[in-house]
Amino acid sequence: MEQADVLIIGAGASGGVAAGALAQAGFDVICLEQGNWPDRADYPAQRGTYELEARKQWSGSPNVRQNPTDYPINDTDSDVAPLMYAGVGGSMTLYAGDWPRLLPSDFRVRSLDGVADDWPLRYADLQPFYERTDVAFGVSGVGGDPAYPEGAEPPLPPLPIGRMGARMARSHDKLGWHWWPAAQAVLSAPYQGRRPCVQFGACMQGCPEGAKASTDLTHWPAAVAKGVRLLTEARVSRILMSGNGLATGAEFVCPDGSWHVVRADVVILAANAVGTPRILLNSASPRYPDGLANSSGLVGRRLMVHPFANVTGYFDDDVEGWRGHVGAKITCFEFYETDTDRGFVRGAKWSLAPTGGPLNAALPTRAGDAVWGAAHHEHVRRHLGRTISWGIFGEDLPDETNRVTVDAALTDSSGIPAPKITYSVSENSRRLLDFHIDRATESLQTAGAYDVAMESLMRYSGWHLLGTARMGTDPRTSVVDQYGRCHDIPNLYIMDGSVFVTSGGVNPTSTIAALALRSTEHLIAARRDQQVPA
Repeated sequence: MEQADVLIIGAGASGGVAAGALAQAGFDVICLEQGNWPDRADYPAQRGTYELEARKQWSGSPNVRQNPTDYPINDTDSDVAPLMYAGVGGSMTLYAGDWPRLLPSDFRVRSLDGVADDWPLRYADLQPFYERTDVAFGVSGVGGDPAYPEGAEPPLPPLPIGRMGARMARSHDKLGWHWWPAAQAVLSAPYQGRRPCVQFGACMQGCPEGAKASTDLTHWPAAVAKGVRLLTEARVSRILMSGNGLATGAEFVCPDGSWHVVRADVVILAANAVGTPRILLNSASPRYPDGLANSSGLVGRRLMVHPFANVTGYFDDDVEGWRGHVGAKITCFEFYETDTDRGFVRGAKWSLAPTGGPLNAALPTRAGDAVWGAAHHEHVRRHLGRTISWGIFGEDLPDETNRVTVDAALTDSSGIPAPKITYSVSENSRRLLDFHIDRATESLQTAGAYDVAMESLMRYSGWHLLGTARMGTDPRTSVVDQYGRCHDIPNLYIMDGSVFVTSGGVNPTSTIAALALRSTEHLIAARRDQQVPA
């Protein structure tokens, strides 16, 4: 049986940040990760089949991918399919590297718009941690974006926005709309031993250059060098508890079917907004019949996923629509804040993204239809290199009926009950996306698009999983405090997207990392007052 000061469950974005800070402070740390270390030589970007592999073995959906380290998810009652990846670095392996922060208004939605809830912290509380994690991950960008308060410059200059970014920037200048070079956790220059982006355009199937930041590159090597024990292929089934209501560790199973226990003074859950409630609910016992940390009844509830739309413009000339980093060339916050005349509250962020290579053009795409037979060549000619796409992330307001539960019949390969997702897109989100699709169409037409196609509420768009163990000051209406400590169990912490109070309308990894650093440093500073098992 292993023993440590701190047990971390999950080696993704927040697990890596927490491990790095704890190791630096001299804590004895064990991390249990159900996946493996990634092998960059196995990433498909340099193979001609990479766009085919993205639809199966490198899909974002564990139900499609079906790796041995994945667990299945019952998503038959969900409008959106959850996307995630198990391994050191977690879902950062497959994310786009888009690195926006929440905006100040995102922390005050109840005060400003009368909906959802305010966070128990403000943008100013998190800004120093945003700036430090920008440095740790090697963020490329340019300061001065009028959408944000003043602050430190990103550590690296922005990535090239290319022909497509320049064209859309001119379009927005003409319309008088906001645009800005997007902040990316992708290197624009050599940085801390890592190579810069070479514009493969395959970020979401792993970055073979190591230019896209993920904690297997940015945090775990240093943490392991300082003594953190990172156990891979270790699938956690439940949190263990003492008789006096404190967490004592976790039980896990290895691929050979052997079961083990790790004991620790403090347990940190960093398994994302599906994995974390799954573990808490699977830890139910006669003493905790509703699962752990669940006196509020909110564990698993308020799941938010960012309803997504894609709007593609078709152009007569070559705009190099296949080239470059996937996250965003430029971004737009023109319609991010509430305007009640629009018939909905809150807004969305736009990301200008490439539209893929030849196979993506030849096969059914996000914004195109399958065309076979005589018209196929024209279909490819019209799409490849001549399209630009706005990806629209709409704010998803919390709803307690959208939730993660434990499926009554489905299990993973170890026999551990699997999660079930119940999620419906709200009427507010539908109106929000309809409005933004119309505005994005106007943007593309102003840039010269002769045709525009759109896909709203894409099913396979559940990259951003948030809110299933929300933070707050009242134990009756929240699961953790502002530092991720469970109200019910004072030595159990949650440091992933589960703790989000509202979703905002931006990619969440930057905020997840900043929150994890803030919570971990508070844990370290308050260690002398930390309750631990006898």
